[in-house]
Amino acid sequence: MSKIIVSPSILSADFANLERDIKLVEDAGADWLHVDVMDGHFVPNITIGVPVVKSVKKIAQIPLDVHLMIENPKKYVEPFAAAGADILTFHYEAVEPENIVELIKYIKSFDIMAGMSIKPKTTVDVTFPFLSYLDMILIMTVEPGFGGQKFMPDCAEKIKPIRELNRDIIVQVDGGINAETGKICRDYGANSLVAGSYIYSSDNIPDAIASLRI
Repeated sequence: MSKIIVSPSILSADFANLERDIKLVEDAGADWLHVDVMDGHFVPNITIGVPVVKSVKKIAQIPLDVHLMIENPKKYVEPFAAAGADILTFHYEAVEPENIVELIKYIKSFDIMAGMSIKPKTTVDVTFPFLSYLDMILIMTVEPGFGGQKFMPDCAEKIKPIRELNRDIIVQVDGGINAETGKICRDYGANSLVAGSYIYSSDNIPDAIASLRI
């Protein structure tokens, strides 16, 4: 399998020193920056919006991996694409299934990558009809909405059937990722890992990022 794409979540960065913390992970070898967008409705927390993404884009040297944990994601595709998102990932649970293919095509119409995420309680088979349309599937191994939660191993088992059906799609995992849980996910076939607290709380950020690829 190709190189593991490591996408540090800036949700765990120091927002008073966001430029510094973005540079820290870039210099340490991060591939993407994971930006968690929460609206207080789809998930209980509220985080980053379009203006912050626009500001981050001005300083980031690596792609912005924007995870929309929001209701009505289609409404916000154009603003986030214009702000500089390179990957936009919506939640399966936030869209009526009959509208998902249209949404994927709409995201791609802005010349960016389209991802779809599923929550821990959502069964993996719901993703199967859409794998040929998507650039990425994001498997949540914690309940979305808060950082620092414990990894749910049974959720990682969803990776394998997706990988068996599509060898080329990016399978990303987010939630409780560290060196140990990252290996579990890679062994199932994941090729992108999101980590926030594991990376940003590390005494050696380059080593923490490297440990997700070993």
